[in-house]
Amino acid sequence: MKIDLHIHTKTYSDGNLHIEEVFREAKKRNIDLISATDHDSIDGQEKAIALAKEYGITYITGVELNITFQYPPEPGRSISLDFLGYQYDIGNHELKSKLELIRERREIRAHEILEKLNAEFDKENIARFDEEDIKKIQDSIDGVFGRPHIAKYLVEKGIVSSHQEAFDRYLVKCDVPKFPLSLAEASRLTRNAGGIFILAHPNDPNGTSLVNITSDLDEQTRIIEGYMLEYIDGIECWHSRNDAKTTAQYIEFAKKHHLLMTGGSDCHQKPILLGTLDIPDYVAEQLK
Repeated sequence: MKIDLHIHTKTYSDGNLHIEEVFREAKKRNIDLISATDHDSIDGQEKAIALAKEYGITYITGVELNITFQYPPEPGRSISLDFLGYQYDIGNHELKSKLELIRERREIRAHEILEKLNAEFDKENIARFDEEDIKKIQDSIDGVFGRPHIAKYLVEKGIVSSHQEAFDRYLVKCDVPKFPLSLAEASRLTRNAGGIFILAHPNDPNGTSLVNITSDLDEQTRIIEGYMLEYIDGIECWHSRNDAKTTAQYIEFAKKHHLLMTGGSDCHQKPILLGTLDIPDYVAEQLK
């Protein structure tokens, strides 16, 4: 059985394929169970459910929520973490309303980042981004406006040579705080909508993860034990950037605490990773 429970689309997030193309590719790759988990958006879930039926693929509703985690041992310190919500009711009013607020804040944040970017350009005698540039960025977006779209435009303009350089040179220093969604609120919203709440890629070296506090796996699990267990229903144990040690550690941890185990490629189709992870069948059995 092929499983992929962490997929992003271009239609509603920062993937490289439209949602119809994602399902077409999933069918071609013989994936049996999938979930589209776009960032802070459930707008595509009704379409995903319909496409899953069309292609004969089992589907569960999904979303990836970014939260601000206040780290208690260091008062005033906060880090960004990602969590996955599954099997929620797509018609839940409270969840939909909160995500709309987050979407509106993302739009405002993107424009504030562009203003900071222009200040950096002034220092380097680079032509500022004007309304035409902003319109070009917006026209390239189907989903939610965010830093990856700005990075892509910086590459297209020849200001940087790569997505990573865009972040290293500009987008880290020009960042603006996201909507302050807490762990407790994100968990409550998901569970009240009938869903389950999963910690995503806890040891991702390239993403929003506990690596921003510590890369020690034992210390990571102690943080989860100390501050997260009451809010989560599971852990994403399989991820495209996990090494074998990470996966083994989190499987053991999940079993110890009777947590659900999920897995997914976190595929943005850059390159296409759909269905490339060896995720055991019992992951699907847990979700029935």
